[in-house]
Amino acid sequence: MYLRAKHFCNKSILNTISMSHDLLELKDKVIKQLYDESKPWTKLLKSVEQATGIDRQYLFYSFLVLVLLWLGVGYAGQLVCNFIGIAYPAYASIGAIESKDSLDDTKWLTYWVVFSSFSFIEYFASTIVGWFPFYWLFKCLFFTWLMVPIKANGSIVLYNYIIKPYFMQYHEIVDEAILQAQSTASEILESAKKKDR
Repeated sequence: MYLRAKHFCNKSILNTISMSHDLLELKDKVIKQLYDESKPWTKLLKSVEQATGIDRQYLFYSFLVLVLLWLGVGYAGQLVCNFIGIAYPAYASIGAIESKDSLDDTKWLTYWVVFSSFSFIEYFASTIVGWFPFYWLFKCLFFTWLMVPIKANGSIVLYNYIIKPYFMQYHEIVDEAILQAQSTASEILESAKKKDR
């Protein structure tokens, strides 16, 4: 019993250290992005920083708090949430397509697979959604977790542990059904062309 408790405590401590390391890594990446002169927001942040005397890092965190409050209690939470979940990932996906590095392609393809799976499930649960307080806030936090720039972000975790196992189990059946549907559609089109002649 003592050894199990000791093992659990050691594992918990290691997980906490790992999470702390990931958060520090994320903070460093955010700061790097805030000061990157090639980014479109740098000029705006620089001018606001000079006008207010507040460091751009704190301006960014203040903006995040305002967005979170807005999503929690404000008007148009759905619009803001979908903007965050779609606009930045679309922008980053275009950048990934245009870059020579294939790792970012995989990252954003994984995001879109998880995003579309969630959207499909959400469609069927749309009547329940209205009953959950702060739904748009939690959905936005979920999207953020999916795209956060760390090794084990949400899209990678959900893809590897949920989506990929189901895909590997059923993809041959689905592929066969798609081929059959394509074949049937081709036959129907060919017969329609023959009737028109």
